[in-house]
Amino acid sequence: MTLDPSRALPGRDTPLAISGVHAVNGRSMLPPFPDRLQEVVLGLGCFWGAERLFWQLPGVYVTAVGYAGGVTPNPTYAECCSGLTGHAEVVRVIFDPAEISLEQLLQQFWEAHDSTQGNRQGNDIGPQYRSVILTTDESQQALALQTRDAYQQALSRAGGGNITTEIAPLTTFYYAEEDHQQYLHKRPDGYCGLRGTGVSCPIA
Repeated sequence: MTLDPSRALPGRDTPLAISGVHAVNGRSMLPPFPDRLQEVVLGLGCFWGAERLFWQLPGVYVTAVGYAGGVTPNPTYAECCSGLTGHAEVVRVIFDPAEISLEQLLQQFWEAHDSTQGNRQGNDIGPQYRSVILTTDESQQALALQTRDAYQQALSRAGGGNITTEIAPLTTFYYAEEDHQQYLHKRPDGYCGLRGTGVSCPIA
């Protein structure tokens, strides 16, 4: 999202305080992580259901929810929801490429939400709900673009719309408040907004 920095909320210098412990697997959500692991940051609407999707996948070491892709430093949930931080709600996915490939993670990403909706997912409306892939190296960026093009072809064949997903290098990931981390583990009956298109994403 392009937000005029002069309109952005000021945020704060201090990160939001969290325990740093994943409520499901007990691993640290905070770096440093083991050297064999890789990171990608994904936004596919409300981050509660999105995080659960990824922490359940074999090969995913740990997940965390937060804010990225915008301007305001260390934003709160309320600030992000105002649309005046420029951030999307995202999931930080730390994974072992020997067990699950980035391509497999991206297949899950494309199929789990509607990447054609712009600044919304279903009834969740606002730039914080936009579809984003934030990459950590050039090979990830190339693969994200490649899978986007492959999925666009599949969507077009099915009569779907044009993908609006933002694909860019990750700058800074800001952790969300403790209450939002692993939210659907703590509140199993909580809201999950994930809704796919029903179109499969072809992978090599």
